[in-house]
Amino acid sequence: MALSGIAKRNFLIIGRVGMDLSPEPAGTRTREATSMMVAMGGSSANTAAGLVKLGCKAALVTVVSDDSIGWYCEGQLDHYGIDLSHVRRIKGEERTSLAVYETRVEEHQSVIYRNNAADFQMSIEDVEAIDYTAYGALITAGTVFAAEPSRSATFRAFELAKAAGIPIIFDVDYRPYSWPSPEIAEEVLSRAGDLSDVIVGNDEEFGFMAGDVSKGLYKARALASSTADIVVYKMGPEGAVTLQAEEEIRTGIYPAKAVKPTGAGDSFMAGFLASLADGHALKEAVLRGSACASIVVARPGCAPAMPTPQELETFLASHPGPTTF
Repeated sequence: MALSGIAKRNFLIIGRVGMDLSPEPAGTRTREATSMMVAMGGSSANTAAGLVKLGCKAALVTVVSDDSIGWYCEGQLDHYGIDLSHVRRIKGEERTSLAVYETRVEEHQSVIYRNNAADFQMSIEDVEAIDYTAYGALITAGTVFAAEPSRSATFRAFELAKAAGIPIIFDVDYRPYSWPSPEIAEEVLSRAGDLSDVIVGNDEEFGFMAGDVSKGLYKARALASSTADIVVYKMGPEGAVTLQAEEEIRTGIYPAKAVKPTGAGDSFMAGFLASLADGHALKEAVLRGSACASIVVARPGCAPAMPTPQELETFLASHPGPTTF
């Protein structure tokens, strides 16, 4: 079911959009900044931008503040060709997220403002107003589950997606600062994982869901052999293990000179799904997702750094190839 839905190349994405600020020129510390690069951010919006740039369709479901920052984000979604018909404005004290991160790897600083975040106000009414049969798959990241009413709304969206027969794709994306406690995060993210058809996370995130960092791969294997069609267990510079039923595929990474550590996960998800949608085999899709991640960390910005199909093919043709283990 997962692959047939992904092949439709039309994704409904639940999650945040925000504004990113990065000191210029690259390498500048925030405390020394005199000018900033401004770009769209937010993990779900970045993934949506990556998918659209790679030839797919994407619609974002979120809430933004009814102010200049929210309007900026709406304009950026439109700029990238992302459907924003499910984006709702909210008045009040809630604010659209803001991230200030440095385009540098050494002593990198990312400061994310999520206090009273507007996107956490996504409601059950928001997700019930959507025709899920119009899409091939639902994508979300763990951040949406960190607070109410967004948590209940997303679980309701899962129910509606299943009723419509479309697969659920889940990026664990555990960010401790968003959660009231690790215990709540472990329970909620594990519940979301059990309901998902495709799960992507790193070794620490799967270990967290398992209750023991050393049991992450065991948790990924358990999900792949029970409820999930595909599980991608990422291990940073050591590559990834992709699990499907009884099959395990080990892949490396494409070494690149990174200018920042941010955006890799979002670009991997976009490249991986777009490649599956294009008919590439599972191993090749994971490698192409890894290539997208390497492209993005080597460029300033996140959404602006997402590659086009031609840029991805040029990178693959000119690169010596992925690492092997």
